[in-house]
Amino acid sequence: MLVVATTAWAHHSGAGVDRSKTVTITGVVKEFRWTNPHSWIDLEVADAKGAPTVWSVEMNPPPYLVRSGWKASTLKPGDKVSVTLNPIRTGEPGGIFVSVTLADGRVLDGRGGGGRAAAPPAAPQ
Repeated sequence: MLVVATTAWAHHSGAGVDRSKTVTITGVVKEFRWTNPHSWIDLEVADAKGAPTVWSVEMNPPPYLVRSGWKASTLKPGDKVSVTLNPIRTGEPGGIFVSVTLADGRVLDGRGGGGRAAAPPAAPQ
């Protein structure tokens, strides 16, 4: 019983995140933390006035990320990337990771789907 209670207490609720919405932000990696129980990306993104705002993006643990093609060295400070996430309901700069588009066009998710090339842009109509 104690083990079950401890596990339930240690895992937090996702109620503060709007999983019905996705937001894509582009910025520069400030820090990438390859840790358990969750990895994190801290991304500096320019706000509406051009000032840097740090977005904290929670990810799955490393074993899930490895199945999606990640390594501890996939992101480095200074890398420019686009991150798609489910945003925090309060509007704070952060959320739950969905995918990242790397500078070389590769798209990585965190659910074991593997890396893939970005889709080509749609032809103008």
